[in-house]
Amino acid sequence: MSTLTREADVGSLDRIRQAKDAALQALGSLQRKDGHWCAELEGDSILQSEYLLMKWILRQEREPLADGRPAETLDRILAQLRSQQRSDGGWGQYPGSGVDLSATVKGYFCLKLAGDRPDAPHMARARQVIRSMGGAERCNSFTNFYLACLGQISWNAVPAIPPEMVWMPRWFYFHMDKMSAWSRTMLLPLAIVTVLRPTRRLAPGQGIDELFVDPRARHRLKMRRDVPRFWRGFFGTVDWFMKRVHDVCGTRWRRRAIDRAFQWSATRLGQDFPAPTSGLGAIFPPMVYIQVVMQALGVPRTDPMVRRAERELDEFMIEEEGRIRLQPCFSPVWDTGIALYALADCGLDVGNPMAEAAGDWLRGREVRHRGDWAVNTAPGTEPGGWFFEYANAWYPDVDDTAMVAMALRRIGGPANMAAAERGVRWVLAMQNEDGGWAAFDRTRDRQVYEYVPFADHNAIQDPSCPDITGRVLECLSWHGMRMDHPAVRRAVAYIQSKQEPEGCFFGRWGVNYIYGTWQAVIGPIRCGVSRDAEWIRRAGAWIKSVQKVDGSFGESANSYEDPRLKGQGPSTASQTAWGAMILQEIYGPQDPDLKRAIDWLVATQLTAADAADPARNPDGDPAGSWCETEFTGTGFPKVFYLRYHLYRLYFPLMALGRWLQGEPATAA
Repeated sequence: MSTLTREADVGSLDRIRQAKDAALQALGSLQRKDGHWCAELEGDSILQSEYLLMKWILRQEREPLADGRPAETLDRILAQLRSQQRSDGGWGQYPGSGVDLSATVKGYFCLKLAGDRPDAPHMARARQVIRSMGGAERCNSFTNFYLACLGQISWNAVPAIPPEMVWMPRWFYFHMDKMSAWSRTMLLPLAIVTVLRPTRRLAPGQGIDELFVDPRARHRLKMRRDVPRFWRGFFGTVDWFMKRVHDVCGTRWRRRAIDRAFQWSATRLGQDFPAPTSGLGAIFPPMVYIQVVMQALGVPRTDPMVRRAERELDEFMIEEEGRIRLQPCFSPVWDTGIALYALADCGLDVGNPMAEAAGDWLRGREVRHRGDWAVNTAPGTEPGGWFFEYANAWYPDVDDTAMVAMALRRIGGPANMAAAERGVRWVLAMQNEDGGWAAFDRTRDRQVYEYVPFADHNAIQDPSCPDITGRVLECLSWHGMRMDHPAVRRAVAYIQSKQEPEGCFFGRWGVNYIYGTWQAVIGPIRCGVSRDAEWIRRAGAWIKSVQKVDGSFGESANSYEDPRLKGQGPSTASQTAWGAMILQEIYGPQDPDLKRAIDWLVATQLTAADAADPARNPDGDPAGSWCETEFTGTGFPKVFYLRYHLYRLYFPLMALGRWLQGEPATAA
């Protein structure tokens, strides 16, 4: 090697080390005093519009909030909603998305309730978009609940959900325990709403008659066209029957079912008994629905249960520049687990104060409560694991538990190691029959669930997915498990079975095939699958095929709508980091394409001058972070997406740390 080449290599290595140190300093500056991280979790406009519609349903649009803030606070939420309307008149799910019909109907409705004239240019554009897409009668079922509560459609157009489901025997195919955890917390409150049918009659001129193309459709249930014909007919008949007997069912039996459904929800509502939670499910939709339920049941707003439910939802508000936006939930355990794992990838352990504090905080969130997950596991399974939010002991999840368990294991220390071992035992008990892991429960794929009329959020169930399964394998590898372990062998076989023809993997919880491939290949390799295995090489060839000339990676959530767009989209720091980690795992630290990805991260990192420039740093991140305005997280594919504001920092730090941990030994 020539002296000039050697000096260039040394200079490049120094720049990468400096970039890693700057990112580490940036991450440290964002750590809270008690050791955890929690950045904003950003969703789309429906968080603002649904909150405002909830206040109108509750007749609280002119009343102070539970924490004492004045009613004018809603004006600042409305200002945020206005700012999210696009030039074409619609509202979308993420930057670069198409118009979302349901979001646009809700946005238009909120503005009209606020007094905007229908003939105003922005309203006319929204109305034109809505009608061109088939009208408000084509909204999804969850939007229809809001429209029915405000008298804009008949309750006959809303899917019937029987509260009696709370009594179904466990052998019943549609039992609650076989649904996703988030569906349970949403559907039982909605079941109560569909029976009680609370309806507020608006003043003349406040309704949205002009948004409907076919007025008759306001009075009948719309069956999804993507459901097979047999199941459309079957569930349509069931829905028709339940609505025909609705008036007949006003008996003590039905009232007992309503009371039982509410009791189930109230137990998980956030009153810290028998387990601490931060609201029903600790996520936005059920925390909204339960407020409507409590009012419909006659629970006064002065009741401590109602006041706490209001306060917990209002804590999601972020005020900035005179506008308020809402988060779908908080993500502290997720953010802290990934941040700690990134610290470990940089060579830090429990002897580092930042890592020690994060480990202490995470141990304090370990779940020791037997939540809903327990009914689907073997008798005697010990509680364990971690949830996503600040408090949600009913619902620990596999993804967070895997991330936290391997982070604690890597930084070391007796207490951390013991907690990590408990988490691993819990995760092993959650493995599904197909060899994979789901998010919240031990379950299996029941495709028919996705055909019911209220399943148009594409997630009424929670089956195995390759991204979570891959992360679990990565966690198990840090705990010494290899291919000779039966759980590992079954998991690897499951992942292989889900490989796409191109070699990539679908990303259920991140956007999309770049995320899925990153998760799906690293765990198996670390558990002993050869890097030269044919399916691993195909995954590597695919990730190289979508790398851009400048070394970066990017993929839009549009790939969920059109799989031909796999691996295509604006370059982002988080996705470039995922791509880099795939390349390193398959091809080793000296791969030239990996180096191009690392160099792109170094070149696009925010300097002190960048950080001071709002045009280059619209989110106000510290120097050492990256600018990333795209949504690279997934809630419900095709329905709801997320922008994690720390993804742009701890994933690039992770990639830089891994490269430096592997590279110096061969760089000389």
